[in-house]
Parts: sequence; C-alpha cells; structure tokens
Amino acid sequence: MKTHRVARIAEVIREVASETILFKMSDPRISMVTVLRADVSGDLQHAKIYVSVMGDEEHQKETLYALNGAAGFVQSQLADRMKTRFLPVLTFVLDQGIKKSLEISKLIQEALANPSKLSDSDQEEESDDVEQEDSDGDPSEVIKEE
Repeated sequence: MKTHRVARIAEVIREVASETILFKMSDPRISMVTVLRADVSGDLQHAKIYVSVMGDEEHQKETLYALNGAAGFVQSQLADRMKTRFLPVLTFVLDQGIKKSLEISKLIQEALANPSKLSDSDQEEESDDVEQEDSDGDPSEVIKEE
C-alpha cells in the first residue's frame, strides 16, 4: 500500500482521537492528555496512538488504562469520520519522548549553571594523561610487569 495513504489515515486517526479525548470523553481518569502521533500498520488493521500524560507515574498508568478501555468509543468516532473497508483496532501507548527531553534539558541547565565542575574534571583528566607518558615518549622503553 502506498505510504502517503497510510500517512493521511494516521493523521485522521490522530485528529479524531485528540478531538474525542478533549471534547467527548467525560471519564475523570482521563486528564492532561496530549495526542502526539498515530502509527498505522500497512494493512490498516492496527493503529497505535502515542499519547503524553502529565503527572506522576501512577496517574499515567491509570490514564493509559482508561484510554485503552475507551478505545472502542474512539474507534466508533473514527468510523463516523472515515469511510474505509477496514477500521483499525486502536491501542494507546505512552510516549516517553517529552519526559526524556525535559530530563536532558534539566541536565544541560545544571551543567551550564556549574561550569567550574566541568573545568575541574577536565584538568584532572589532562594531569592523568601527562603522568602516564614517559619522559622520553619512547614506547619501546615501556615494560609491563606481570
């Protein structure tokens, strides 16, 4: 199947899932959810919807459980919008990309805030390299003791 058709269907699935979660679901367990993307299999039988959930790990698990329980409702909303022979079975998956990027940004900010720690460790590594070299620099004089 052509990839541009699969990409268009994935975009429709993402839009419908996002609108349904935001406007049509009233489950209190489903809150602070962002639909990031949708991946559709080549035969259009299965689709994974990647979501980001703000909150602690327990809230994320509970929200993901509620979303997978409501996948049939999202699928029925998708059936109203898409007129295809097969309607993909939806599965919600937690995307950790945003969480990891926030952690990396935090580490970079900490490193930029404390440049003295970086320069001290660089100087220690340079002094270790100098101590390991011979005075002549001739590698044939290095004798390994066993």
